[in-house]
Amino acid sequence: MTNKIVQNYVVFLVLFSVGMLSCAEKEQAFTGQVEVAGQIKNAPEGVLVLSEYTQEGASVLDTIALDKNGKFTYQVSLEGPTFYDLNLFDEKTIRLALYHEDVEITYDAATEELEIAGAKDTQMLRKIDDLTGVYQEEINALNDEYYQAMGDRDQQAIRGIQEKAMALESNHAQRLKEVINGMEGSFAALAGLGMLNPRNDFAYLDSLVDVLAQRYPDMKMISSWKQELEELRALSIGQPAPEIELPDPDGNLVKLSDLKGKYVLIDFWAGWCKPCRDENPNVVRLYEKYKDKGFEVFGVSLDRTKDMWIKAIEEDGLKWTQVSDLKYFNSEAAATYQINAIPATYMVDPDGNILAKDLRGITLENKLAELFD
Repeated sequence: MTNKIVQNYVVFLVLFSVGMLSCAEKEQAFTGQVEVAGQIKNAPEGVLVLSEYTQEGASVLDTIALDKNGKFTYQVSLEGPTFYDLNLFDEKTIRLALYHEDVEITYDAATEELEIAGAKDTQMLRKIDDLTGVYQEEINALNDEYYQAMGDRDQQAIRGIQEKAMALESNHAQRLKEVINGMEGSFAALAGLGMLNPRNDFAYLDSLVDVLAQRYPDMKMISSWKQELEELRALSIGQPAPEIELPDPDGNLVKLSDLKGKYVLIDFWAGWCKPCRDENPNVVRLYEKYKDKGFEVFGVSLDRTKDMWIKAIEEDGLKWTQVSDLKYFNSEAAATYQINAIPATYMVDPDGNILAKDLRGITLENKLAELFD
């Protein structure tokens, strides 16, 4: 896939989401009161517990008792669109997105069959929950494979599983965005945003949150998202890569901008970091393949000692530019690029702009093939 197609694809997703949100039907007038009602069939002993989500987290709002037929009704007072949990006897939790529509819940505790009527926002929230459940099952299966490979010390299998995990994350993000795109501007979309990686999906999140903010201007959760995205804006794809100027192993100050004109992989790593060291042979192989075509690597070590740093460079055969202030995660470069875990990478284009993030393994190989082959 060429760069132009990738850019157009991202633009399509963003415009599609904006279009879907902007064309939503005009919502009903907000009265500040909604009814949560329903029936629990084959209910065990106990009560229902309704919890409200605020900026500080979940807090119990009230308990709800069933009548002799297993039915219940509860009036909820709310100041605006709000998320809730309805805990059924500590056996099942139903997430609710409530604003201006009543919701009716029918649940059979024996068969676990659940039906929700009304409250369109809650029904849309269920789509996200269902998708999340499938993703969790896929992750659990992959975790089982990983632990087996770790027990067998099968490095090839471990690398393959890591690549599967990255592909799984990417596929889940795509499915999630498709669900959100069909939610007609519902604030329930906020429940899925935490599963998208702002480092990779900044443009999508930025556009979506901006549209939601116009529709729900007083919702604190949206304000928090806007603030978080604003902090990430300087490191979003397409923005100029911030300068890095640190000493190389000989003590000479080296700048990232010295490599302008080439595709540069900024590689945050350390000699003590096993995943980083495991990835180094892959980067060495790709560097040798593409260095004469305009590919460079700018290694930024988060080591604490020069001895460990130099030893790792020699042992792994790293022939590209290396810099470090030997300050671990307190490194000036780590702070600038908001690095809180390694390995971490940024790909910078010849003009010095951020092109991609978190490339390693097969994703790095595919990106380089796209750029140079």
